[in-house]
Amino acid sequence: MTNTKITFEDISEEQQDILIAQLSELGYEGFEQNDTELIAYIPEDRFTDRELAEVVGAQTYKRDIVAKQNWNEIWEKNFEPVIVEDFCTLRADFHDITITTKHEIIITPKMSFGTGHHATTQLVMLLMRDLEFKGRQVLDFGTGTGVLAILAEKLGAQYVLGIDNDDWSVENATENCERNNCTQITIVKVDSEELPAIQTDIILANINRHILLQYMPQLYKNLRQNGTLIMSGLLVEDREIITESASKNGFKFAEYKELNKWIALVFKK
Repeated sequence: MTNTKITFEDISEEQQDILIAQLSELGYEGFEQNDTELIAYIPEDRFTDRELAEVVGAQTYKRDIVAKQNWNEIWEKNFEPVIVEDFCTLRADFHDITITTKHEIIITPKMSFGTGHHATTQLVMLLMRDLEFKGRQVLDFGTGTGVLAILAEKLGAQYVLGIDNDDWSVENATENCERNNCTQITIVKVDSEELPAIQTDIILANINRHILLQYMPQLYKNLRQNGTLIMSGLLVEDREIITESASKNGFKFAEYKELNKWIALVFKK
């Protein structure tokens, strides 16, 4: 098996974050970063010039063919603890650090979105800090590593349903829930156009603009009256279209938070 290797040079960290989000949607499986360079990999048989050109525009790049790599091994070697203010620390079990935050989450660092390093995950966690979770039922839409579901239980949620359409994410989230001794979380694979027919008090949706727009009507149905929806995986320029769609579907805007050009939005029903 071989991969197509795409190298972007002279690119800022902010541009790298945006590209990683966009390329992930195209099926790119691994990324390497430094201050001025981003390297992205995709299986050779899945690469197309047209799709890449639509994403990168005028950004120049180099393309090479390389042997397939063990991304999980590379990911683990480069995984660092994440400290979200004084609220929560995310670490791997091999990290030996002093924990000074109120909460701690231990995860197995696999290639699932949501390790806490990305600004959107941190934004959602900070917004969760101000919500009342005790006795509430929660839907974690696009659970990834499961860290938001785990945090919801730690904050007192009565029940959490974490869903994802990716086998790797479901496996990783389940493993992370077990590692954190969670008992109120159910992780389920959902790859249909319909969300589970449940109603919850809080919905956490850290995915991307396209998916949020597609599922907005269903998210409204899944949320109880007076419930809270937190959406992220969004850039600053996505705010208007997401807010407009949410409003058309009955949501009321409540709060906005921004970090490194990424945003999270809170809506009420």
